[in-house]
Amino acid sequence: MLLSGADIITETLIEQGVEVIFGYPGGQIIDVYDSLYRYQDRISHVLTAHEQGAVHAADGYARSTGRPGVVFATSGPGATNLVTGIATAFLDSVPLIAITGNVPTGSIGYDSFQEIDITGITLPITKHNFFVGDVQELADTIRQAFRLAVSGRPGPVLIDVPKDVQTSLWEYIPAPKVEREEAQPAKDIRIRQAAEIINEAKRPYIYFGGGLISSGAQSELLALADRIDAVIGCSMMGLSAIPTSHPRFLGMQGMHGHYASSMAMHNADCIIALGARFNDRSTGNRKKFATKARIVHIDVDGSELSKTTTDACGLRGDLKMTLQKLLPLIREAKRPEWQEKVSSFREGELGSQDKREGLNPKNAIRMLNSYLGENTPVATDVGQHQMWSAQNLCFKTPRRFISSGGLGTMGFGLGAAIGAAYGTGERTVLVTGDGSFGMCLNELATAVTYGVPVVILLMNNGVLGMVRQWQTLFFDKHYSNTVLNRRTDFVELARAFGADGMRASSLEELKSALDAAFSKDMPFVIDLKIDKDEMVLPMLPPGGSMDDIIVKVGD
Repeated sequence: MLLSGADIITETLIEQGVEVIFGYPGGQIIDVYDSLYRYQDRISHVLTAHEQGAVHAADGYARSTGRPGVVFATSGPGATNLVTGIATAFLDSVPLIAITGNVPTGSIGYDSFQEIDITGITLPITKHNFFVGDVQELADTIRQAFRLAVSGRPGPVLIDVPKDVQTSLWEYIPAPKVEREEAQPAKDIRIRQAAEIINEAKRPYIYFGGGLISSGAQSELLALADRIDAVIGCSMMGLSAIPTSHPRFLGMQGMHGHYASSMAMHNADCIIALGARFNDRSTGNRKKFATKARIVHIDVDGSELSKTTTDACGLRGDLKMTLQKLLPLIREAKRPEWQEKVSSFREGELGSQDKREGLNPKNAIRMLNSYLGENTPVATDVGQHQMWSAQNLCFKTPRRFISSGGLGTMGFGLGAAIGAAYGTGERTVLVTGDGSFGMCLNELATAVTYGVPVVILLMNNGVLGMVRQWQTLFFDKHYSNTVLNRRTDFVELARAFGADGMRASSLEELKSALDAAFSKDMPFVIDLKIDKDEMVLPMLPPGGSMDDIIVKVGD
């Protein structure tokens, strides 16, 4: 059938299984929005308060479902407002399709009103991007974008469509929903080498990241751990992949990870890394990182192998398929001495834990746990509250921890929580701080307008907590521009947006606020007062190794 480019975009998105789009209209994408008006019975659109909120919502949708999130924006500032969100998705390997309008092809290069080279700007932060100069290529370009976004290591893809391409007519021929490129396991010779190293290990530690969730290899991970009597830890991106309560699971490791998890990794003689990066937050001082361990690293992206550490065996391939071929080569073994050593790390962690009663961040998050269902997504912003959440939240279902890892994007949380609510159909929780929340709180308007039931636990300490913590520990308490001195009344602000809220300054008041929040099908802000001197511990100091972990102030 003969359709305009705008209608081809809409038809192709429907063909690819897209149910909801997040975005903001403008002059150079108005034809696509006119198409959405005609197709509104077949596809939904969520109008956010800002393009950054839209791209974070598409990201949250993708993280919670594994399916690509889709975002629309117009040219110029509309497109550039997507950049932070695209970079966030890129660094966390999130499948995302961004479609932007641009000025007509005949105006490209003449500094036309709201013209911007968005493909050039986003080249370093996308898996690939496209400038579609011919309507004949439009449908197949969109299909190719979906395939790229979900194949191999997932990531964002941008499609820039000039206005005249949107209005041009061409024959639209329906096609099946694209499948991701066929996955392949690592080479047999590398799998045999990995098996030899693992079979020789006396102190194995399995370290997984977000790649485990993408590949769906949870059962293979647990089978391997049981076979070799290993303990398990994860990066922040791996949280929720396996149940928090699993007896082998030590929790997140790294800069603000659990003491037992970090120390077990440090003392292992074999680290089996599954879909995880060895970035600075996980290793600390790389010259001192896991000096006793041989690293077996499996990742679908070969560029991660021996990138920051020297792998004894690097295996490029699909994680699930590689583990399935590896498992028959692994000998079953019990390692009581290693388990005894790990038990001492667990005891050390228990001994150093904050055991204060009453309101503090740990107790607040643990109280929140009692309100979470098995499928409740929890989004966070970035800062101290993010780490307290990562350390203390309990998960039973994968894809339920929604947080910005690689880029560390303050302001990510509310948009992502809205997107996760659309993706899962569940009430969503956002844990945030007053600094992060202030960056994108305009998306409260979106949550209220669309009736998104998001519970916002706002840890309000009146400061930029994580930066202030560094200033306390390493900069002689020079609190330069980290004391906010804002007079914002977040409860009244929530009500002004059409939401509701309560204040809490004790655990009893927090329970009352949570009872109220979870009883209402509307956005609800809990303004939780916490002390500005609360710290996220344990902590690796800058340039430090696992031997330098700070577990209490004064270490």
